[in-house]
Amino acid sequence: MGVWSCIGQDLQTVTESLKQGRSGIIFDPKRIEYGLHSGLTGNVPRPNLKPLLSRKYRATMSEDAEYAYMAAKQAFEQAGIDDTYLRENEVGIIFGNDGNMHMLDHQDVMLQEHDSHMLGPNALFQSETSSVTMNLSTIFHLKGINMCVGAACASSSHAIGLATMYIRQGLQDMILVGGSCTMDMRSMVTIDAIEAISLRNNEPICASRPFDADRDGMIPSGGAAALVLEEYEHAVERGATIIAEVCGYGFSSNGTEDISMPSAEAEYIAMQRAMADANLLPADIDYVNAHGTSTPVGDIEEAKALARLFRGTKQPFVSSTKSMTGHEIWMAGASEAVYSILMMQHGFVAPNINLQHKIEEANDLNIVTETVYTPIHTFLSNSSGMGGTNSALVFKAL
Repeated sequence: MGVWSCIGQDLQTVTESLKQGRSGIIFDPKRIEYGLHSGLTGNVPRPNLKPLLSRKYRATMSEDAEYAYMAAKQAFEQAGIDDTYLRENEVGIIFGNDGNMHMLDHQDVMLQEHDSHMLGPNALFQSETSSVTMNLSTIFHLKGINMCVGAACASSSHAIGLATMYIRQGLQDMILVGGSCTMDMRSMVTIDAIEAISLRNNEPICASRPFDADRDGMIPSGGAAALVLEEYEHAVERGATIIAEVCGYGFSSNGTEDISMPSAEAEYIAMQRAMADANLLPADIDYVNAHGTSTPVGDIEEAKALARLFRGTKQPFVSSTKSMTGHEIWMAGASEAVYSILMMQHGFVAPNINLQHKIEEANDLNIVTETVYTPIHTFLSNSSGMGGTNSALVFKAL
C-alpha cells in the first residue's frame, strides 16, 4: 500500500495521525482571495519528483499523477515488486479519477497566445482524465489492464471493486489500484457554489464534523492512495506478504429524480451486495469506515442505511476518517481502504473527531469519538458520489 495525504505522506506517519486523531485541515486565504466562500482545505504538499524521475516522465504528468506516483511507488516497494519484475510480468492498473484542472491552464495559453503550438507536446497527457493511468503505466512499464474509473466520489472504491472482479475472473494476476485527486482550488468552484463546503474558516481543525448536528459541509482534500491487488495463489507462489483480502464488492445507483440527492435505500443495497459477495453477515463486521462527508443531507442518509443494515445485531465500531482528512474526493475510497487496513494491522479504530452532538439518525450507531484499541478482523468501507453512484467494499485480515 501507499498513500500521499494531508495526514501523512508515508504509512507510518499516517498510522500515527489516525491513532492520535490528528487533523490535516487548514485555512488557505488564497481560496478566499480567488472568490471561494470557504478557505478550508486539506494540507497536501506537492512532491518533489526531480530526484526520482527524469524530465521526460515529469513533463507529461498532471498534478494528481504526481501524487499517484508517490503512492504507487510506496505500494510496489511494500509488495516487494521492482522494475525488473514489472518489465518481465503482466501487471495492470485501474485508478479512480474524475478530472483535473490542467485544461484550464491550456485554455489560458490559448486565450493569450491564440496559437495551439504554444501549448507544447505534453499538454495532452496532462489534461486527460486518464492522465494518472497513462503516466503510471508508462513509468512502471505496466502491460495489463489499463484504465481510469470516473464515478465522482466513489471513483477509487469502484476501481478496487472492478480490479477484484478482473482478478477473480482469471483475467489478471496483479493490478495496481487506487485513486488520486487534485488540490487545485479551481476544482472546487462548483462545489463551493452550491454551498456544500464548510464555512468554519476560523476553526479549520474542527470544521469536518461527520454525523454531528452542527456540521455545515465537507472540506475538500486530495492526494493519492494505492494498493497492489493480487490473486491469492499467485501472491503465495512469489512469497508476498499478504496484508488483507478484498472479499466483498457491492454497488448501486440511486435512480432518483434529483442528481445531487443521496439515497439511504441505494446505499443499503450496495452494502448488502458487498456483504453477500463476501458471504458474511452484518454481525461479522468489526468496523465501518463510513462515507461520512460532514454534509447536512449525506450523513443523514448514510446513517439511516447503516442503522438498517445493523439493526438487531452486533453494532460494529463506526467512524469517518474524513473528520481528520476532509473529503479526498476521487481518492477517498482507496485512501479509506488504506486507512482501515492500517487500523486492522495495528489493532485500533481511529476516532470520528469533532462529534459533539450526534444526529438523531445515528443514535443507534456505535460511532467512536476516541481511539479504541481492539482487533479488527473484518471491515466495511462505504463510498458514494454525485449522480447517485454507490460502492461498498468488505476487507478481512489474513
